[in-house]
Amino acid sequence: MELKSLYREILNEHNIHPEHKMPLDDATYTLQGVNPSCGDNITLYLKSENGKIVDGGFTGSGCAVSQASVDMMLDLVIGKDEREAVRLCGSFTAMIRGEASEAQIEELEEAGALQDVSHMPSRVKCALLGWRTMNDMLSEQVLVKTGTLSHCDVK
Repeated sequence: MELKSLYREILNEHNIHPEHKMPLDDATYTLQGVNPSCGDNITLYLKSENGKIVDGGFTGSGCAVSQASVDMMLDLVIGKDEREAVRLCGSFTAMIRGEASEAQIEELEEAGALQDVSHMPSRVKCALLGWRTMNDMLSEQVLVKTGTLSHCDVK
């Protein structure tokens, strides 16, 4: 199957049938992420126990890329510890910027299908919205339980 066709198929599946698009009433962390340049917005919910992400969900609206990307992210990070989720966010960000190694892309599983977004500057912020929200939520510098962040500085 051609890579672009695979990209579209995976993107469409996660956009049309997102597994994780739902709020979590018992979330440990809740954070809203907004992309003011296009209006995409999400509220990300993560449930963590002893530093391990045991469940996740999101609500919000936006383009297919932003919505599918956050659903793929949750598929990847549920079951992993918080530090691993932050590390995977770094790999995803590197991939979207065209700087990731093949090993980094492979470890992103289905989210690696968004690799071509690096060639679509208008979609970079869309793809990164959920990942940046999670990173800001879990980063050791700012452990955020609830709040709203605007991702204006995404390049």
